[in-house]
Amino acid sequence: MSTGRRLFQYTKKFKKPILIGLFLLTLSVLTDLSGPLIAKHIIDNYMIPESLLFEPLVILLIIFITLEISTAVLRYFMYINLQIGANRIIQKLRIDVFGHIQKMPINYFDNLPAGKIVARVTNDTEAIRNLFSQVLVQFAMSTISISGVYVALFILNWRMALIALLVVPIVYTWMIAYRKYASKFNHVVRTKIADINAMINESINGMTIIQAFKREDQMKKEFAEMNNEHYEYQRKLLFLDSGTAHNLVNVLRLTILTIFIFYFGTQSITTTDIITAGTLYAFVDYTTRLFNPIVNIVNQFSQMERSLVAGSRVFELLDQKGEDVSEKSIPRYEGNVTFDKVSFAYKDDEYVLKNISFEAKKGETVALVGHTGSGKSSIMNLLFRFYDPQKGKILIDGKDVTKTPRQTIREHMGIVLQDPYLFTGTIATNVSLNDPRITRETVEKALEAVGGERVLKNLENGIDEPVIEKGSTLSSGQRQLISFARALAFDPAILILDEATSNIDTETEEIIQHAMDVLKKGRTTFIIAHRLSTIKNADQILVLDRGEVVEKGTHEELIALGGRYETMYRLQSGVHQ
Repeated sequence: MSTGRRLFQYTKKFKKPILIGLFLLTLSVLTDLSGPLIAKHIIDNYMIPESLLFEPLVILLIIFITLEISTAVLRYFMYINLQIGANRIIQKLRIDVFGHIQKMPINYFDNLPAGKIVARVTNDTEAIRNLFSQVLVQFAMSTISISGVYVALFILNWRMALIALLVVPIVYTWMIAYRKYASKFNHVVRTKIADINAMINESINGMTIIQAFKREDQMKKEFAEMNNEHYEYQRKLLFLDSGTAHNLVNVLRLTILTIFIFYFGTQSITTTDIITAGTLYAFVDYTTRLFNPIVNIVNQFSQMERSLVAGSRVFELLDQKGEDVSEKSIPRYEGNVTFDKVSFAYKDDEYVLKNISFEAKKGETVALVGHTGSGKSSIMNLLFRFYDPQKGKILIDGKDVTKTPRQTIREHMGIVLQDPYLFTGTIATNVSLNDPRITRETVEKALEAVGGERVLKNLENGIDEPVIEKGSTLSSGQRQLISFARALAFDPAILILDEATSNIDTETEEIIQHAMDVLKKGRTTFIIAHRLSTIKNADQILVLDRGEVVEKGTHEELIALGGRYETMYRLQSGVHQ
């Protein structure tokens, strides 16, 4: 389905204010176009010395003024209704786009910068809003006005009306030619805007690194190159637009007026018909009223193309395969986890996990260790169903996780990341995530249980302390404890701790270690750890290398084995043989 048709489907959802607006627009055009006919009658019948009928003249003037006032009032309410319809359409479209983003798999965000996605939700939808609030309003108003003018012209003189009709195919031909080139240019322009947004977003997030390594000038250079390319295509559009509006329409207007003058002049000389001053005035007035809406239509070509290109980009996102958010709920499971010959690849056949098999029983703590790229995080991604394996099965309490909706599986899972993400709000809302099931009392108990009061006690507003994006005003330890409290408040059956102590100091590590012990009670826990000292009490340690489990056992068993784990532990603890 074309972009235009898909946008029309949204229009149908809010057709009431739009139809009311179009009805009022039609009435306003009728009242507006009645003016020149009344003016013609006044000029021909009451603006001559012989006419002494003052009372009818006053009545006609009152009608004339009343019609003009009625036109203004009708267009006022017309504009309000059409704008309400346009805003409601975009409100719905933005909700649909943002809601669809929530359904997208994680790999979609792996391959598309955040700035480009933001551009779809904000810039592109705003361009579509202009289509409804500006372009379609002008098109509707102009089309109805042009139709009314032609009716009036045919009433006055059908021969000249036929000549004036030549304007329509000329403008239509120009529109087709314009769209052919403008569409290409606008696609590039919209893409470059998304690229610019992505670069700005990336540079803001990475400002610490940029300034630390003195890459400011390099970033400015890269941005300038991207911005220049955007400028070049905007310039091409400018040249295209410059030949569109007044230049084209003024030539047409002068041509038609010349034909009118020639026609009326020759008629007066060669025939006995006398062209009245009122008729001449009406023709000139209607000709002006004919070309004003044509100018409005032609001027909207560029905005229409920008809007349609933006619409195609938005629908491209909506066409991406997502997964409906399931509201289904299941009882809290026991927490027995089995990986049965699991193999997984992010790209094609480049497997990052190969034939992984292990079992974690209810309440056990399983630690995953290995060098960077060994597959530790990939196992957690599969367990949380951010991805699904190409081979093998993952079972929770004996049930294949792929048979249950992703959101339902995650209902009884919790995760604490290496770099915990905090949202704009307060400490309390970051623990509860505004879930109505998590009361303030639950938040306070969760923070107390993980030792949060020791780190948060110096904050002026306690748990109501404002948190800005990513929690950048809080220390690593404070952010980590908040994420621990968040996990505890949701009381998961399965807990994942991803490098939870890798970015904090030794003193805070003791608090975090205590928080980890509190969190692990009564749940199956998976720990990804670089500091092997933090997992000595794990029930099971899996040592991974290049996507395979090369060793498995308890800390004591692996030390006794004298393999990879023993070597890693000896290097970290500084013990020499």
